[in-house]
Amino acid sequence: MTAEAVCPSAESPATTLNRRLLIAVFAVSNTVAYVVLIQILPVIIDNMADDLGVSRTAVAGASTISTLMGALAAFPVGRLMDRHGGRMMMTAGSLIGVGAAVMWSQATSLAVLYAAFVFVGLAIAMSTYEAAFAVIVVATDTPHRDRTILAVTMIAGLSTYLVYPALGWMNAEWGWRTTLLVLSALLLVTAVPGHLMVIPSRERHRSRVQRRTGVPVGAAFRQRRFWLLLIAFVGQAGSVAAFLLLVISYLLSVGHSMWIATSIPVSIGAMQILSRLALVTVLRGVALTPVACGAFAIQGLGLMLLPLAGLSVPVTLLCVSAVGIGQGVGVIARPSIIADNFGVAHFASVLAAITVPMALARAASPLMGAWLGDWRFLVICGASALVASAALLPLLRGGRVSADSP
Repeated sequence: MTAEAVCPSAESPATTLNRRLLIAVFAVSNTVAYVVLIQILPVIIDNMADDLGVSRTAVAGASTISTLMGALAAFPVGRLMDRHGGRMMMTAGSLIGVGAAVMWSQATSLAVLYAAFVFVGLAIAMSTYEAAFAVIVVATDTPHRDRTILAVTMIAGLSTYLVYPALGWMNAEWGWRTTLLVLSALLLVTAVPGHLMVIPSRERHRSRVQRRTGVPVGAAFRQRRFWLLLIAFVGQAGSVAAFLLLVISYLLSVGHSMWIATSIPVSIGAMQILSRLALVTVLRGVALTPVACGAFAIQGLGLMLLPLAGLSVPVTLLCVSAVGIGQGVGVIARPSIIADNFGVAHFASVLAAITVPMALARAASPLMGAWLGDWRFLVICGASALVASAALLPLLRGGRVSADSP
């Protein structure tokens, strides 16, 4: 028996409609949630620091708090979603996100801001990509799973990059507090009703899980492939997190102008979108494990070669773009590869078991990079991505594992 039985039969019209509704709701809700809970921070951070009378570093510390809270919440959230499905969990997470954004908008001290970001981290764990992937893996049949994940991440990924000019305008016109209130209202009227109405009920979730197989999380811990996947995704995530935080500072330090230093990282977002488009078109039907292995290797090589680029803008652009390829593929590959290897019945718990160390790596690796402060952090980030690629190599030879295998 494989970890998940594959049924290549065509979808019924009702199933197709439900899948498309899930895509629409998750594309919108993830876009709004990421904008409200994550991407607005760099837009308003200077205004917040001035208003609160603290440093930018102190304000940025709120992001670390949310990351650590998300790591703490990931595993219990995953266990609950395996048992009860995602409708109430993701609806509650969106409501917590609304409350967190309102609390954030009213912060008058670092203590209140940090408290708000505890709830931001909880909301992210309960209502964004990881939770959405857990719903999709159970709610869709295997032949349509990857395309559904691709569609959600394509739309949400592109939308969150396109919205930055609007966020800048809102902050300039209304101020950061009003901007947060407007965004929290948008989250309330989009994500909350969408999750409540479209995500399958607990009964529907349980009926689908009963017909599927999967490896319990305890059994997954005893499998070599689990630890290889953990090394791969933790290594890639930590590499990206440190680079994204420090790339502009590094480019300025080697002599690039502010305009070039702030423009080149846009290629990361562009390559994320292009890499996902390639998965839909050129690489359609190709297994994601070898694709991820190659993408992580490209990311690692790009980072290792960046210190040699000097002031060459084309070479620098090429190296930085490599990070976008690794990140673009990694987000999509993780749920698919985990489902292929460990099945559906305990998917959310296994996903969470890998998400927790990923979150810790995202919190710790920027500190390492900031401490090194020069080209050495690029070499370490590149080496981390290459280790991630190497960890996937043994999995290229294997098929899906038995649900009962040790």
